[in-house]
Amino acid sequence: LEQRILVDVAQRSLRGDFFGKTYALPIMLAPVGFSGMFWPDGEQESAKAASTVGIPMCLSTFSINSVEEVARWLPPGDLFFQLYVFRDRQLTEEMLARVRAAGVDTLVLTADTDVSSIRERDTRNGFRTASTLRFSALCDLASRPGWCWRMMRHGRPQLGNVRGRAGLPDSLMAQASYLSSNVDPAMSWQDLTWLRQHWPGKLILKGVLSSQDARRAIHAGADAIVVSNHGGRQLDCARSSISVLPEIAQAVNGEIQVLFDSGVRRGTHLVKALALGADGVLLGRAYAYGLAANGRQGVLDAIGFIKAEAEITLALMGITSTEQLKAEREHIIKSL
Repeated sequence: LEQRILVDVAQRSLRGDFFGKTYALPIMLAPVGFSGMFWPDGEQESAKAASTVGIPMCLSTFSINSVEEVARWLPPGDLFFQLYVFRDRQLTEEMLARVRAAGVDTLVLTADTDVSSIRERDTRNGFRTASTLRFSALCDLASRPGWCWRMMRHGRPQLGNVRGRAGLPDSLMAQASYLSSNVDPAMSWQDLTWLRQHWPGKLILKGVLSSQDARRAIHAGADAIVVSNHGGRQLDCARSSISVLPEIAQAVNGEIQVLFDSGVRRGTHLVKALALGADGVLLGRAYAYGLAANGRQGVLDAIGFIKAEAEITLALMGITSTEQLKAEREHIIKSL
């Protein structure tokens, strides 16, 4: 980042635009599965925080709170829904209809997890692979009585977006295993075309790491893409999201919006992503840590930390707004 001095930066703006709507920050809360296990009603608490700050939120398919429960805490158009395409297309269509009925008009298709990577920590913990908790996990829970007490007061957790569906297992672990195994490894560009035909709202393709796939997304009818390596948890040794962002943004050339995630922890990361071609970023771990630590207030704190640092960063660069930052992208990228 280049420091500039003697510039009037008394007034600064971090406003961002998603699909023609202006938000207080160019930030969206990313889909984080099982947020309701970090804190009771975690998805609803996150939605309340997003509404307070004035930013949108994307709800995970694997959420504890249902889309209907979360939608009531956000203004119309501010709740996005992240979708996996399942082998059971009827299940996919049911979820599409339910999401649409809840007032969601923007769908985020996660396309980089049709085959799940080997995740050693999840394997050790039995997370999303076992249908019941292991003894070691029960011991771990027993060592955290505060968390157990909070969760017990809110009843037995289940995956909200499939709650009550015929044939679904009763326990959360079994439900997660069932849905994970149902993600379709045969998903292809034809399925994106099928989804475009079945979804009348806006469609975002998440998991793009190459300019070729970005161009194909445009031709397939996507309204936006998310440059993402899934938080570094899918293809081992894949390029980082930030390293491919400039070439993807150049390939898109403004035809659709380019969002960015994976690795945004600080305000400087937000500034770098915007400077290198992103229209906005998705926060994942950053707000999930805040949620786990202190519920809604933790989410507000995490967003506040990033906002404060981004404002200071722009000021020290002699830039007063995200619009100015984007307008000077060509100079910034040439100086790399």
